[in-house]
Amino acid sequence: MASVSTPFPISLNPKIVRSKPLKFRVLTRPIKASGSETPPDLAVATRTGSKDLPIRTIPGNYGLPIVGPIKDRWDYFYDQGAEEFFKSRIRKYNSTVYRVNMPPGGFIAENPQVVALLDGKSFPVLFDVDKVEKKDLFTGTYMPSTDLTGGYRILSYLDPSEPKHEKLKSLLFFLLKSSRNRIFPEFQATYSELFDSLEKELSLKGKADFGGSSDGTAFNFLARAFYGTNPVDTKLKADAPGLITKWVLFNLHPLLSLGLPRIIEDPLLHTFSLPPALVKSDYQRLYEFFYESAGEILVEADKLGISREEATHNLLFATCFNTWGGMKILFPNMVKRIGRAGHKVHNQLAEEIRSVIKSNGGELTMGGIEKMELTKSVVYECLRFEPPVPAQYGRAKKDLVTEDF
Repeated sequence: MASVSTPFPISLNPKIVRSKPLKFRVLTRPIKASGSETPPDLAVATRTGSKDLPIRTIPGNYGLPIVGPIKDRWDYFYDQGAEEFFKSRIRKYNSTVYRVNMPPGGFIAENPQVVALLDGKSFPVLFDVDKVEKKDLFTGTYMPSTDLTGGYRILSYLDPSEPKHEKLKSLLFFLLKSSRNRIFPEFQATYSELFDSLEKELSLKGKADFGGSSDGTAFNFLARAFYGTNPVDTKLKADAPGLITKWVLFNLHPLLSLGLPRIIEDPLLHTFSLPPALVKSDYQRLYEFFYESAGEILVEADKLGISREEATHNLLFATCFNTWGGMKILFPNMVKRIGRAGHKVHNQLAEEIRSVIKSNGGELTMGGIEKMELTKSVVYECLRFEPPVPAQYGRAKKDLVTEDF
């Protein structure tokens, strides 16, 4: 279940949620997690005239200090799993909006207390920057050390109201604009190589590993498309996927489970932050690659008044964490789900894609993709089932009124 999160104190009715007058201590709680999908058997039909519905207190509680956050964390990772963690509380409170502790808690997150918004009616408020603040909430109730990003707060952690937000956002849009003519050719070239090698492996062994091969292909595509550089021809060689995976682990370990026994994994990953010094040399190799490859982009950074050092750290994060990390999750999930869909869907997809490309002179373009209705539907369904970013967080700027299903 996709989850989104919000730290604002609101009051809830199974049909409408509004906030009571808030005490100061409640206002200081961050908004946190909420999900976009309500189990069909639990959904409550939206009612018209919602302004006439009664205001009710948000259900749920945070439990005792220390004990409550640990219990919820164990439920989330070990005793229930993420999906049942949310669903069981929806059933318990008969509501898709409720109070709960979100991982990690412990000594990593100062305040794990959130109000979860778990339906399509309530969670869009998390994207309304007039009502919620996004400062340092990219990863939820905690923020990784800036030692993992060269000492800088990266764009993803900035609220739109902060002065650097607009400059860094403009820089990333320039990156996209400057690479627009390379994206489709490089995607076709790199992924054609990948599938050719998978076909050979499949014919020889009867099976092929898409996930591992896809990681290297994704980084090669991004480096060649965004920066015009083939990593294999640099000091980085083919090491990027391993370096990024390790670095991302140090950023996200409080939210991850590696399948280790609870007695080992929980204190190791969810109680204390791993020391950034252990990945400093790996991160430096990535930094040097981007600094040496991003010449045109760094010139634009100079014009925007951003130091080249800060620009490089942001380019690295946007490329490796945001984009490569998303592709690492989305692409294998798409292959898995399309594979399970059966021959009928396979044939329909093939027919649609080949037909559109043929009518476009053999070229794949954005305009052509817009004509692929089934293809777009499949991609959106894959994103709905397993979104690369399953949670959104925000901190309420003021007392709010919201409505659920």
